[in-house]
Amino acid sequence: MSVSDKLAQMKNEKAAANLALGQEFLAKNKEREGVIETESGLQYEVLTMGNGEKPWPTHNVTCHYHGTVIDGTIFDSSVQRGVPATFPLNMVIKGWTEGLQLMPTGSKFRFFIPPHLGYGERQVSAVIGPNSTLIFDVELISFK
Repeated sequence: MSVSDKLAQMKNEKAAANLALGQEFLAKNKEREGVIETESGLQYEVLTMGNGEKPWPTHNVTCHYHGTVIDGTIFDSSVQRGVPATFPLNMVIKGWTEGLQLMPTGSKFRFFIPPHLGYGERQVSAVIGPNSTLIFDVELISFK
């Protein structure tokens, strides 16, 4: 077996393991009180419900967020940096695009994002492996 074949096999094994762990996590998670699952498979819970308008995919949103994988390892956090992020809502992962449209301005939700609404089979970083389930606490500050 070549080195590239071995690496591909290792990636496939990691992807399969991550997918199984994520599916098990999400199956248990959706049974928790307060967790809602959408038709796409996005799960969320409302931490704080705002009372503003809801954004559309064409809006630029300003958010504070804290992202982890299911073992709690942090991979990104505007909260830790102390600076909110602004970006076009239709230019992020599908779980964010869908989830933020559910949030009135001033809300804080926790998203549980299955791989098909996140980064899929891509190895994005040392923390976000192929088929990783992602968890984000997101506060929608504003949008334009």
